[in-house]
Amino acid sequence: MLAANADVSYVELGQMVGLSAPAVHDRVKKLRASGCLRRTVAVLDAAAIGKPLLAFVHVDNTGWCKTAELMAWAELPEVEEIHSVAGDTGMLLKVRCASGLALEALLARLYAMPGIRSTRSYVVLSTYLERTSQAGITDFPEAG
Repeated sequence: MLAANADVSYVELGQMVGLSAPAVHDRVKKLRASGCLRRTVAVLDAAAIGKPLLAFVHVDNTGWCKTAELMAWAELPEVEEIHSVAGDTGMLLKVRCASGLALEALLARLYAMPGIRSTRSYVVLSTYLERTSQAGITDFPEAG
């Protein structure tokens, strides 16, 4: 319930799950203490804050991808996520920019870093689902 709407009060949350507000408060404290609930954040509307262009950038570089220079990109407000990935690329960046020109400038800055061989950028045209991690686990039948 909190993953869908963290603004809900403990009273409202208690009504949804059949618990008292103090019991809900205690459970939320336990979720925070266990690390299951890492933080509560506001989800900003990217277009409303001037960053309507969403892109995923695959980064190929020499050696191990997690360099101090690349990790320093976490300080750029356009960079939302940095992932080390398996496959034909080493790192995957999720970025939101003001425009195609802003993405181009970001890529130029990336290419100026030592060891960057190439990038592949995928610009998002439409988003159909975007959400935080969900608590449920789907029970898929085993293949075979």
